[in-house]
Amino acid sequence: MTSYACAPPRADLVLPCLDEAEALPWVLGRVPAGWRAIVVDNGSTDGSAEIARSLGATVVHESRRGFGAACHAGLLAARADLVCFCDCDASMDPGLLAPMAARVASGEVDLLLGRRRPQGFGAWPAHARAGNLALARMVRRRTGLRLSDLGPMRVARRESLLGLELTDRRSGYPLQMVVRAADAGWRVAETDVPYLPRSGKSKVTGTWRGTWNAVRDMRRVLAEPPGTRSASAGEISV
Repeated sequence: MTSYACAPPRADLVLPCLDEAEALPWVLGRVPAGWRAIVVDNGSTDGSAEIARSLGATVVHESRRGFGAACHAGLLAARADLVCFCDCDASMDPGLLAPMAARVASGEVDLLLGRRRPQGFGAWPAHARAGNLALARMVRRRTGLRLSDLGPMRVARRESLLGLELTDRRSGYPLQMVVRAADAGWRVAETDVPYLPRSGKSKVTGTWRGTWNAVRDMRRVLAEPPGTRSASAGEISV
């Protein structure tokens, strides 16, 4: 047990948001005490930004559409040493990030990913799960990391993330983070997190166009030549 068991480290939580008015009260109500929630509004038309602000979140507006654009805008707005990312659709509990942040703060791991474990009917469609497994296999061939999920819930240090110089601003952003972290010799780990049925319709796997765009973005990321690695990247799991 780390020294953070009773007093988890403070962190900034980046929440990319596009029309998540229904989910925001639950999501923001689960943010660990003392953390700053950064809701990055990516062009919502349902009042998401106003709701987030009324609930005490810091709201950042990113006019460029794209999951990566929203995530990176949140990273740039963050000020805490630790930065966490989580979807804003109520599919994952932000409260679970506190023990994850403790593992990064203790120096046990450099990048910790939430390995999604679906809870209930419709939490993770079969086609999306199969695609994710295939992607994980491609990542293993590319990087050597034995990951089973490339989920959006994750924790790392802010300055280290900025040092990766991430360039993807679409669906490939989370994948590029993992690939470049591996190339840099980071210790990358994953830990189980419950995955709930999301609120509303997915902007990525919920449509054929979204799925196709995501596949295209990720193929482009995997085609990037490996960078210089300072050490052999490993895999840690619990």
